[in-house]
Amino acid sequence: MAAKGVRGLNEAMRSLSIASHTCREAASTRIPSSIYARSMATEASLPTITTNTASSSPSSSLWRPATTVPVTVFNFPSYEPQRLESWSSKHLNLPLRRDILHLAVVYEGDNTRQGTASTKTRYEVHGTHKKLYAQKGLGRARVGTKQSPLRRGGGKTFGPKPRDFGTKITRKVYDLAWRTALSYRYRRGELVVCQDGMELPLPADFEALLQSGAFRDSSDELEAGFRAKWLKQVLDFNDWGRKAGRSTFITSSRRNNLFEALDLVPNWGRALDVGDVDVKDLLETGRIVVERDALMHMVESHQSDLLPSVFVSNASLPKHAVSGEIIVE
Repeated sequence: MAAKGVRGLNEAMRSLSIASHTCREAASTRIPSSIYARSMATEASLPTITTNTASSSPSSSLWRPATTVPVTVFNFPSYEPQRLESWSSKHLNLPLRRDILHLAVVYEGDNTRQGTASTKTRYEVHGTHKKLYAQKGLGRARVGTKQSPLRRGGGKTFGPKPRDFGTKITRKVYDLAWRTALSYRYRRGELVVCQDGMELPLPADFEALLQSGAFRDSSDELEAGFRAKWLKQVLDFNDWGRKAGRSTFITSSRRNNLFEALDLVPNWGRALDVGDVDVKDLLETGRIVVERDALMHMVESHQSDLLPSVFVSNASLPKHAVSGEIIVE
């Protein structure tokens, strides 16, 4: 048994020596590097860098929004184009901000409320404050004074008192709402800019009848009916009438013929002085027909967020927005 054990041990040692010799031969044998080396043909080529700035400049590839928008000035009431002007995009091409418009309309509505409603409390109602009758012994319900809110003619519990409903809004936000409303109308093609002195001319025959005194004997209804009919024809011809959703005419000062005629046909439109216009007025009707001077006044009066608060004398810095430059006349 011992001989068998020694013989097995010798065979195991011999096999180990053969395996170690084979590993040393494999380690001494070197594989040529050219077989697994990466050739230059398979390598990715580096991107070409163009150093010529004349062919592709960064400024030419960047998109820049337009700084001005064209505005056509028409004649009134013929609706004939007279000239083309350039207005700043910050005045007539702002994005729609419903939140800012809502703030401005609510602010105007709150400050329009009178807040004069008033009621009397039980201490302000006229009369004696003596207890009406005894508490016990009469078989009736117990009561106090006749000014009790439970009795007819008594005071009002938690009734309204004169108060101020006005709210506040920053000036820059309110001015931005003005220009946002004008921009909304401009993009929809509902802002019609006319020349200054927008007055409604009456027909020559009607003027002759007025000068001759033909309407003196008759009532004013005949003259008013003719003015209303003539205005309806003008508005319907220019697509500014009732079918188009009425129109708001804004002038720099009062125009008697236009204002009086529009008062006769309120369902066709209305006329406002530029000092009486609010943001809500710019959003209500279907068309906004405005004089050029009135539009310029509204824009210049509501651009506090565009004007810098600190004066810097540097010609390279951008100046404030300019509108009204004539392009074609």
